[in-house]
Amino acid sequence: MSKKEPGLKTAYALKTPDDSRRLYAEWAGDYDDSFAAREDYQLHIQTARAFVAAGGQGPVLDVGAGTGLCGAVLADLGVGPIDATDISAEMLQQAMLKDIYRDAIEADLNLGIPAPRDSYSGIVSSGTFTTGHVGPDALQALLDVARPGAQFAISINAKHYDEAGFANRLNALQHSGIRKLTLQKTRIYGDLASGPHKDDIAVIALFEKA
Repeated sequence: MSKKEPGLKTAYALKTPDDSRRLYAEWAGDYDDSFAAREDYQLHIQTARAFVAAGGQGPVLDVGAGTGLCGAVLADLGVGPIDATDISAEMLQQAMLKDIYRDAIEADLNLGIPAPRDSYSGIVSSGTFTTGHVGPDALQALLDVARPGAQFAISINAKHYDEAGFANRLNALQHSGIRKLTLQKTRIYGDLASGPHKDDIAVIALFEKA
């Protein structure tokens, strides 16, 4: 019997950083085909487009870059240079094969990002802030490496947004760290998706670092 491949049910059940490392180490090699194509994944496209429409520009940090799906869209839209960060070394290896990233940074967002302060004019994240161990506390790690005025486009699973307290954190940050906050809702998957998550919604939080 062949080993059952990872899927959304496993991804949505992640609880710890080690859970994430194990899953994505196993999934990295065929993530684009076994997940993104099959499930008609669209969130990376919507997030990248929202970033560019808001005036975002490089240098950009692609947070939770995975295999580079969002970075590839950014590159196609003329944004660069782009660095990738992810908790999974295996995912980053796949991302670097796309030849769109300047650098890869392995990091757990809950522990911070090992990059100098004020490194980036743009911060983009698609699909990282979902059910699992990455909650609103990790937003500070992104702010730490962003320059004043940096444009952010952060997608957050809508259910996770409500349950994990993102609204309260973003509202608090408007008094002490961010400005021009707007929220856009978008479908995570396209019309070809099937299964229990096919109608899932994400919130794309657009803002600037004050």
